[in-house]
Amino acid sequence: MTTPVSELRRFLTAALVRPVAVDPPWPAPRALLRRRLVAALTLLVGGAGLAMTLRASPGDPAFFRLGFALAGVWIVGALCSGPLHLGSGHTRAGGLSRPVVQSLAQAVLLLVVFVVGALVVAHLPLLRDPVLSLFDHARGGPLPLVVALAVVNGVAEELFFRGALQSALPPRHAVAGTTALYTLTTVGSGVPLLVLAALALGLVTALQRRVTGGVLGPAITHVTWSTGMLLLLPPTLSLAR
Repeated sequence: MTTPVSELRRFLTAALVRPVAVDPPWPAPRALLRRRLVAALTLLVGGAGLAMTLRASPGDPAFFRLGFALAGVWIVGALCSGPLHLGSGHTRAGGLSRPVVQSLAQAVLLLVVFVVGALVVAHLPLLRDPVLSLFDHARGGPLPLVVALAVVNGVAEELFFRGALQSALPPRHAVAGTTALYTLTTVGSGVPLLVLAALALGLVTALQRRVTGGVLGPAITHVTWSTGMLLLLPPTLSLAR
């Protein structure tokens, strides 16, 4: 008998657990060394760039310049590291297709979890206030520019972290490694919920990358989730407290 719980279990298994049949080929030693060197350098430059971006004062135009420059660092590093793949996902019919709908559904599920969690966080000033301070940057520029920055950085981060970096790590440690490194890049922000969000999003997208073999699914999930958080989280925190 099919129930909502069993359907959800089947969906999560297909989306996050059971890899597709076709995997990207393991690169030759020289190509792998190049990917790892480029990934390491990009990670250092990008981590420093993220720290500078988050230190910009709300309303400072430098925040947007630094944000788009940071996206450029992730994109250039990803493209210079070696080939990237879009990947494929499972379909209900048992075939393969681009993981578009599947990734959108995962983003919505993740967004619901965080919005519900925000109802609790709204009553905890120690966690709420740093998040609201972070979102003050969104009030410092036109909404289309803020959304564009979120979209561009979401795609750029997935190209690097789930594209270049995950391909540079041994398959056995790729999910844990990229999740840990992605989370560590946000520690300097001083925003506990941003670190938690990076951990959750990093784990989900790393599992997507392992299942689909590419960056399309993670990019769709990241952009959908981050845009939803940008638009929904500040009013949720403000109204619920």
